[in-house]
Amino acid sequence: MQSTESRPTGAPMTLSARLSAALVLVAVLLAGAPAQAQLNVDIREGFVKPLPIAVTDFYGEVSEETRLGGDIASVVAADLERSGLFRPVDKRAYIQDVASLRLGPRFGDWRLINAEALVSGSVALQADGRMVVQFRLWDVFSEVQMRGTQYTTPPSNWRSIAHRIADEIYQRLTGEQGYFNTQIVYIAEQGPQNRRIKRLAIMDQDGENHRFLTSGNELVLTPRFSPSTREITYMAYQSNGRVEVPRVYLFNLNTGQQEVLGDFPGMTFAPRFSTEGNEVILSMARDGNSEIYTIDLRTRRQTKLTNHPAIDTSPSFSPDSREITFNSDRGGSPQIYVMNRDGSNVRRISRGQGYYYTPVWSPRGDLIAFTRQHAGEFYIGVMRPDGSGERMLVRDYNVEAPTWAPNGRVLSYFRTTRADSRGQITSKIFTIDLTGFNERELVTPLDASDPAWSPLIQ
Repeated sequence: MQSTESRPTGAPMTLSARLSAALVLVAVLLAGAPAQAQLNVDIREGFVKPLPIAVTDFYGEVSEETRLGGDIASVVAADLERSGLFRPVDKRAYIQDVASLRLGPRFGDWRLINAEALVSGSVALQADGRMVVQFRLWDVFSEVQMRGTQYTTPPSNWRSIAHRIADEIYQRLTGEQGYFNTQIVYIAEQGPQNRRIKRLAIMDQDGENHRFLTSGNELVLTPRFSPSTREITYMAYQSNGRVEVPRVYLFNLNTGQQEVLGDFPGMTFAPRFSTEGNEVILSMARDGNSEIYTIDLRTRRQTKLTNHPAIDTSPSFSPDSREITFNSDRGGSPQIYVMNRDGSNVRRISRGQGYYYTPVWSPRGDLIAFTRQHAGEFYIGVMRPDGSGERMLVRDYNVEAPTWAPNGRVLSYFRTTRADSRGQITSKIFTIDLTGFNERELVTPLDASDPAWSPLIQ
């Protein structure tokens, strides 16, 4: 990664260049990691010292504007801190006040408290009920404005605007796309293990704006976002007399409407959208054999892609939709394979000890994340599409189901505990970045499993 900032010879390195240089080191370390069969959690490579950044409350003339300005700044700071790349400076250390910032930063004051970047802004409520939010990003050492944007939106949209501002700051300083204005859909669980209620739920990537999408009257599993529309596909078990039949749904988040894609007796794993969003790929068990199929969402035409007596499951498209990664035991144990979109040129890419499950292609196309099981423990790991560069990011009693943030730098997954004395387990969602550092729990009101990350919300 290269900085687009130019600087004279001998001049201090600009803020974006300093952070970009650190991220280049991360990329080099990750790219250079040799393929290894050993099981280890790699937490030594690619550590980035967080960049000190001051995020001031956004200025407002009246109390409601002041309140909104403080709330927006708090969300921006929390987003940046949670990325692990930034360290918000304690507001109690600020020398310059918010009101005087309207005339411009006193850069010396911000250097005194070791802030390398500064975020300032304002909020103004209009007569038509909308609000105007402005923000500016400053390089404290170079004393230049790096970014400035204005938004006009209903006040109720303040949290989404805060996430967008954080995305702009993240992208300007790292050169990578942000991931803060996104959502995570997951399975909310409650009740005894033998009568577990599972509901579809959704929230912002920071756990806010939580809501349930289904009532809990049916067992729901494995939700997945469309990459191109505000839709989710998921599986639910419907009672058909004495038999529970798997049914695949499409759920429109904008309208709340549900559409049945079809009933698929014997289906073993969840559907996923193609990159274009016009197909769903899934595994179906017919005549006792699980194969991978695609379904055209316009015509409902089904196309069979695999034809093998082994169990082929858990397919995921590459970002360009030219290839598919999937899980199969055709080699004698569950391993990860890659094939062309039409099912040709099948090749195994996992080579380590143990079993491999739930492969999912990175939005960047450079990595495949997976779950690995060996010697009674589970791992979340990544490897290149040819199987090289395998790295374990997480190890625990039970961790499963990785899902990518839209920028391909952060993963989410869920962790379950061992049963307690009453036979109860807990299940929680976590995030971690590609360095293996910065693991965070995503707090949910109930137990949570099987997360899926949305694309950026525009």
